[in-house]
Amino acid sequence: MPDPDVVIVGAGAAGLSLAYHLCAPGGAVPLSVVLVDAPPGPLRAPPRTWCFWEPPGGPYDSALAASWPQLRVRAADGAATVAHPSPFRYKMLRSEAFEALVGHRLSAAGDFRRIEATVTAVRDAPDGGGGEVLARDARGEPVVVRGRHVFDSRPPRRLPPARTTLLQHFMGWFVRTERPVFDPTTADLMDFRTPQPARGLSFGYVLPLAPHTALVEYTEFSPAPLETGGYLNALHHYTQEVLELGEFRVTAQERGIIPMTDGHFPHRAGRSVYRIGTAGGATRPSTGYTFAAVQRQSRTVAARLRAGRAPRTPPPYGARPRAMDAVMLRALDSGRVDGPDFFTRLFRGVPAERLLRFLEGSSQIHEDLLIGLRTPVLPMLRTVVELPFTARREPPPFPPPPTGHQESTP
Repeated sequence: MPDPDVVIVGAGAAGLSLAYHLCAPGGAVPLSVVLVDAPPGPLRAPPRTWCFWEPPGGPYDSALAASWPQLRVRAADGAATVAHPSPFRYKMLRSEAFEALVGHRLSAAGDFRRIEATVTAVRDAPDGGGGEVLARDARGEPVVVRGRHVFDSRPPRRLPPARTTLLQHFMGWFVRTERPVFDPTTADLMDFRTPQPARGLSFGYVLPLAPHTALVEYTEFSPAPLETGGYLNALHHYTQEVLELGEFRVTAQERGIIPMTDGHFPHRAGRSVYRIGTAGGATRPSTGYTFAAVQRQSRTVAARLRAGRAPRTPPPYGARPRAMDAVMLRALDSGRVDGPDFFTRLFRGVPAERLLRFLEGSSQIHEDLLIGLRTPVLPMLRTVVELPFTARREPPPFPPPPTGHQESTP
């Protein structure tokens, strides 16, 4: 097997997105690509959901499960703020549909191969000729895949040293109700009518697919995940006591953990080995959103390689968004700001389109200043002064989620 130009490790959002953009029609330099994914079994990620916002007409629109023109946030007292973030729509993409869409493009690519193997190591080749992936196939036989460039999209095993580390952890049910209770035009991003943890915050999250069906999720931003029973109790309370859904059937379940940290994720793991996705810093620290940054990262890498240039994985977020995230995380974790009140005030006081651009890191400095005025100014200023004197510490080991859901909530 001749060495390919590019080896991609992992077939999650980051790996599939990079393969999709690398294998687009045209391009000045034809590329050979190998995608290495775990075989069916416990090491392969289960079906999961990615959510993001963009105007209609995006490249993945044909595979969407749903999209919503309206977003709603509910305060702890139930007061609702409904936003119309035109030209954006909030979009929901299921992993099976995304993989099928990407697979259709890859099947037409001239030099693309997919290998099922359990990866044990990713490193620079010992002779300096690119990178290599060490793995074992379904029979346990060793497999070595070498390429000029290797992009590793596997989730991080450890989180970097940080001043603040929280986890966004959640469990969601796809439900079908006996009576029509959902509004398919409106997605509930944050519903704070949930019991709040001692540190951080919690909220409900509802993505209606039809009047009888929706993804209903319980989410926390806090230092550690719950046991399974904790999520089940929270979901029972939210669906029965808060939403009052009545009789319903759970058709599928999702559960996951997303890091929220101001630690620095290195973009390279060697001369020829690059990290992409969450391990490459694509997760927004203050929100947990990842999919849009993965697309920016993938397009940049693919454009350079297809033009015959050396790859570069630029930081998914600029210095200013990262600094603002560090302040927000510290203020939330320290208890200086009340999480439900903080996010409710933002959605009440900031135009939805501007706020969504802020949440994805594409807003301008004057917009950031206007948004900052909608936050508790004194607690945030105290945190700004404190941060330079706060040491970065090694966080606890990052717990792997028992099931997957790459991202969902802000």
